[in-house]
Amino acid sequence: MPKKERKRLQVVISDEQDALLTRTAYELSSPERLISKSEVVRLAIEKIARELGEGPTGQIEEYRAILGSEGAGEEG
Repeated sequence: MPKKERKRLQVVISDEQDALLTRTAYELSSPERLISKSEVVRLAIEKIARELGEGPTGQIEEYRAILGSEGAGEEG
């Protein structure tokens, strides 16, 4: 069976965001299965996309506010 092709994305994150990723991966991990920071990012992408597709428009404004508070000089 051929390997599933994946795209790679490199992003710059702050120390605080890296700490959040590490903490989340640790909290989601169990003795049987360690969760990587990459898996947390993929989970977040799926969760946000699902919420935007299903939820009220207030969720969009909440995400925009979070993104807006991160700084105007960042690329997206």
